[in-house]
Amino acid sequence: MKSPKTWHDRHKESLNFGSRLADTVASGMGSWKFIIIQTVLVILWMGLNLVGFIQHWDVYPFILLNLVFSTQAAYAAPIIMMSQNRQSERDRAQALADYETNVSARLEIEALSKQLSTLEVEKLDKIIGMLEEMKKERTK
Repeated sequence: MKSPKTWHDRHKESLNFGSRLADTVASGMGSWKFIIIQTVLVILWMGLNLVGFIQHWDVYPFILLNLVFSTQAAYAAPIIMMSQNRQSERDRAQALADYETNVSARLEIEALSKQLSTLEVEKLDKIIGMLEEMKKERTK
């Protein structure tokens, strides 16, 4: 038997290809793996250009490397912002789902409280009735 879909499952299914791609890129660029790989590539780039005996494709001060970083930043910033906006949408959906759950739980608790109160009153009425019967039997 399949369990019902959560708000998170429904939200994930509603994302289009671009949204899923933006989330994947943002999570990749926000990881230590990305930072370490990029650092290694930059060190290799600079090292090969500093010690390259035959050909320097990007001589010091590494103008091409700066251009690559600028291009990366120009595309990364809007992609990360799209992903953050979607995270805000997910947070709002979760908050709404939590609110609806809380309201439902409150209503159920109130109904149970009323039932318990009714049961207590009925029990007390029965006890009082029994005590009155016992009192009548004693007075006879």
